[in-house]
Amino acid sequence: MQIRCDSQLSTAMSGPRPVVLSGPSGAGKSTLMKRLLKDHEGVFGFSVSHTTRNPRPGEEDGKDYHFTTKEAMQEGIDKGEFIENAEFSGNMYGTSKSAIEDVQAQNLICILDVDIQGVKKIKETDLNPIYISIQPPSMEILEKRLRDRQTETEESLQKRLEAARIDMELSKEPGVFDIVIINDDLDKAYKELKDILNDEIKKVQEAKS
Repeated sequence: MQIRCDSQLSTAMSGPRPVVLSGPSGAGKSTLMKRLLKDHEGVFGFSVSHTTRNPRPGEEDGKDYHFTTKEAMQEGIDKGEFIENAEFSGNMYGTSKSAIEDVQAQNLICILDVDIQGVKKIKETDLNPIYISIQPPSMEILEKRLRDRQTETEESLQKRLEAARIDMELSKEPGVFDIVIINDDLDKAYKELKDILNDEIKKVQEAKS
């Protein structure tokens, strides 16, 4: 597989700008993302991340994640094949350059779902995406949402909450995000998200027509 360097990644196509969506687990990011993809079929493409964690029930390799081994992923990172990567709870996560290129080659808006550290790494490249953070209204509401899922151990939950606290603080830093959306009402948050992406959505629709 041929990998372009970062500077070529963004300039390879004069298509729509990619979108970096960030925010803590439980803030509603996945729900908003799925709604975007459903309402705008053929406009967005999801950059499928790599991970070394085991698939959860119902997850498909290549669709939800590229499931891989730590050795294979580390090798790819060492070769510079990833635009960002991070470790959480002993598992590695990352976005490969080829995953972005696969979406851009179809002239779609590439969505990258990354954590706050990934955002900072992408800012060091020439990708030039729109940076959006989805945040919960409060830590209390976030904790309730995560507990209601009933998918994690208490230890894992506490790690997520600690990561969320850091994420919420860092998202307030000036210049990190183009927009921070507080998801206390899903319809309102979705409208805000669509409004900021409207110009890019039109670019794709016009190109297709």
